[in-house]
Amino acid sequence: MPAITVDSLTKSYGQELALEELSFEVEDGEVFGFLGPNGAGKSTTINLLLDFIRPTSGRIEVLGLDAQAHSRDIRSRTGVLPEGVETYERLTARQHLEFAIDSKGADDDPEALLERVDLADAIDKKAGGYSKGMAQRLMLAMALVGEPDLLILDEPSTGLDPNGAREMREIVREENERGATVFFSSHIMEQVEAVCDRVGILRDGEMVAVDTVEGLRESAGSGTTLRVTVDRIDDAAMQAVRSLADVTEARLEGGDPPVITAQVDGSKTAVLGELEDRDIEIQDFSTREASLEDVFQSYTTGETGVEAR
Repeated sequence: MPAITVDSLTKSYGQELALEELSFEVEDGEVFGFLGPNGAGKSTTINLLLDFIRPTSGRIEVLGLDAQAHSRDIRSRTGVLPEGVETYERLTARQHLEFAIDSKGADDDPEALLERVDLADAIDKKAGGYSKGMAQRLMLAMALVGEPDLLILDEPSTGLDPNGAREMREIVREENERGATVFFSSHIMEQVEAVCDRVGILRDGEMVAVDTVEGLRESAGSGTTLRVTVDRIDDAAMQAVRSLADVTEARLEGGDPPVITAQVDGSKTAVLGELEDRDIEIQDFSTREASLEDVFQSYTTGETGVEAR
């Protein structure tokens, strides 16, 4: 049974359409990346999953339960790190955790939770004196209370420095290994690519793609960029490279020595072999795989016609 099922979900605010016929599933036990630019509808979707707002139409199931009829049960089994949430300035980290533990009827140790998020030294310091990163760590610790079956993290790296973001990703992996399903919403491609099994890309309230990162690369036609430095080049050789079956695009950057840049969906050695067969000396070459950022741009700018699957 999927951990999350969203079927034909539509949410409108008067004449403004926030989500339109949104459908996707999150498999039990996976880390699902929910990626989209600001304003795409990510936070609206999360609020609907947790029944903080109601849909205009459509169906939502979370942990096998109807999101509206069983919202209390769902929340008791879900850890949530909301975007932009504020701590209670007069309460300490210990008091925040004790409140969360009591609310869920759990028996967690506040010190152990804060140790996991590297905030144990500030356990009895009032949250009003916390930096943005410290507050984010505290909210992550609260989300971990009760070993939830589902973690919903909305922009979890907000306010974190590179070390904090790395520690957050490690916690996500640990929770997933424990058996938790993780719904990881972000507009930061590097964070999503680092931890997620599959990724859904949201654009203007519609899901435009759902797949693994590799699958998205293939669907968007984003393969490998090959840069080759040669001793010389001519029009016939460039045309030969462009004609290769695995090459989708090739151009000459010029310079001395000249550099050829080719987009390759298959074998990179075919390009090198073609040049060598023409007695062109290859002085250097490098490759770069398409990043999730490249794929994200192709989907969110509407430059690909591939549908979600």
